[in-house]
Amino acid sequence: MAGKLERLGLRTVRDLLFLLPIRYEDRTRIRPIVDLKPGQRVQLEGVIARARVIMGRRRSLLCALRDETAEITLRFFHFTRQQQAGLSAGTRLLCYGEVRQGPRGFEIVHPEYRRLREAEPAPVQDRLTPVYPTTEGVTQPRLRGLTDHALEHALEDLPDLIPAPFLARLRFPGLHEALRTVHRPPRGMALETLLSGTHPARKRMALEEILAWHMGLRRMREAGQRRDAFPLSAIGPLREEFLQRLSFELTSGQRQAIEQIDADLARNVPMMRLLQGDVGCGKTVVIAAAALAAIQTGRQAAIMAPTELLAEQHMRTLSDWLAPLGVRLAWISGGMSRSERRMFEAELSGGDAQLAIGTHALFQKGVQYRSLGLVVVDEQHRFGVHQRLSLVEKGASGGQVPHQLVTTATPIPRSLAMTFYAGLDISAIRDMPPGRQPVNTVLISQERRHEVIERVASACGSGRQAYWVCPLIEESDYIESQAAEPTHRELSEALPGIRVGLLHGRATSRERDRVMGQFAAGKLGVLVATTVIEVGVDVPKASLMIVENAERLGLAQLHQLRGRVGRGADRSHCVLMYRSPLGEMARERLNTMRSTHDGFEIARKDLALRGAGEILGVRQTGALQFRVADLVRDGALAEPAQRIAEEMLHDGDPAVEQLIHRWVGEGGRYARV
Repeated sequence: MAGKLERLGLRTVRDLLFLLPIRYEDRTRIRPIVDLKPGQRVQLEGVIARARVIMGRRRSLLCALRDETAEITLRFFHFTRQQQAGLSAGTRLLCYGEVRQGPRGFEIVHPEYRRLREAEPAPVQDRLTPVYPTTEGVTQPRLRGLTDHALEHALEDLPDLIPAPFLARLRFPGLHEALRTVHRPPRGMALETLLSGTHPARKRMALEEILAWHMGLRRMREAGQRRDAFPLSAIGPLREEFLQRLSFELTSGQRQAIEQIDADLARNVPMMRLLQGDVGCGKTVVIAAAALAAIQTGRQAAIMAPTELLAEQHMRTLSDWLAPLGVRLAWISGGMSRSERRMFEAELSGGDAQLAIGTHALFQKGVQYRSLGLVVVDEQHRFGVHQRLSLVEKGASGGQVPHQLVTTATPIPRSLAMTFYAGLDISAIRDMPPGRQPVNTVLISQERRHEVIERVASACGSGRQAYWVCPLIEESDYIESQAAEPTHRELSEALPGIRVGLLHGRATSRERDRVMGQFAAGKLGVLVATTVIEVGVDVPKASLMIVENAERLGLAQLHQLRGRVGRGADRSHCVLMYRSPLGEMARERLNTMRSTHDGFEIARKDLALRGAGEILGVRQTGALQFRVADLVRDGALAEPAQRIAEEMLHDGDPAVEQLIHRWVGEGGRYARV
């Protein structure tokens, strides 16, 4: 059993106290069968009137349970001969399950049940029944028994680690009262307050978890500040010439971000900074300025991007800017030949290459750096924390670690930044380069597809270009979603005289280069693509973006795609095509896209719709996961948690380490990235 419980993260009796229920069942009363409605989860008492096994598509045991008011069918698909014998006519049962509409009236499939003796009173609970997250081989009754034991024998020894005055100010209960309430809510308590997380007992648990993460990240930052980094100077001929050669003026947001980064790089403690800004705000020039500080100080810089397409875009842009200054760039990708890779690896390890650009290939075995001074992780939420950690550790040598700059075009809502980025300084570019016009966004049903094709023909006829984005590469029998390959064939026929290109993630690096090169040069009028073009692709003449099945994509993805147009002088348009009928959440997403261009507002809405795990890119890693708190629901707790953390850390409160260990445990090491 201990091995099975470990799969739930339960190693000690104390861990059981923090395995909180995911929902509750009301077994405090018995419902009359006549009052039941489909979808209800209810407790019933009655006598089996008849039982029989039927042989349909699936063999099943049907028991007609009768009380004084009506009958309901209990259906079992999996049953033993012994179980069948125990469910014969005349048997008195207490059972619990979900009512549904069956072929011949209401039924409950596989109810929990207990046989009762004839004169035995039906036992009803005096508290709501918790339902816990579980795993194979661990039943709900076993978990309830174990948590009963933990509440009885371990709770009193559990210290309350948040100072009482803070809890009193927030009107939150102490730890023991909160845990008893959450595990065993009394009869009559409003279930919706527990399930929605608005009950003070649940809020108190969420506060403690947010506080622990916040302090864990602060501690990790302090530990990072105690490590050494090589100071990098922004003052030098390379940086000066770079800024003079630019064909545009920096915005005030770009200048401020560069100043903040320069100040960090000049110190002998490693920079840990997040650069956030909306799509198209000009983060790449800030990255280039930071890389030059490393290069002109005799160190190397590495820029890691989440996709080859974005890495290639960086390579092109930075080559145009930096190669004329004599900077030697190295390109490392998973798709390159072995001989090419060996050549670039040798240049990096020997120090000839000053700037490495690539995907996760940058931290793979065989890639060594002579003197890595700066690591830039672009679109950081697209990487797992393990990948970011690997690249930083590659640059550690002689007791020194590289400076870190992580960037995102998905602006981070404040509650997320305060909690998950407590270990980072944050620079935000909120203004846009002059001349960037807002993109006109319209929603159009799939039924009006022919009108959209006519619009594309008109735009291309006047010398403009269009993206046509499809979620899938090939048609699927399982998902109703327009695919790129058949769409490419359709548009090639429907748009005679206009060259239509095709780009998707399965194409080779060389093929993608060829197609993007043709589109950027204006040789293609329309580019049919999957969402591989979501980030970083920059073609100023493209002024029309059509997104098929937009209802299937998230807000951040839609905002990124829309950011591919509006980069030139022409008025740009984004057409979000959807398949009716729209679900409520999809409708909300699409209406948000139509109503705002503010990436910070879109990020806030995206957090509300999707949750923190998706936005931060941590859901796939198994680390940095909250057990109780939800930063959408509990975002308002981030500020009080920050105030409590500051006071406890300032006072050297020994409870700090206990809190971090209780809630973060091993996850704390990921804060280094």
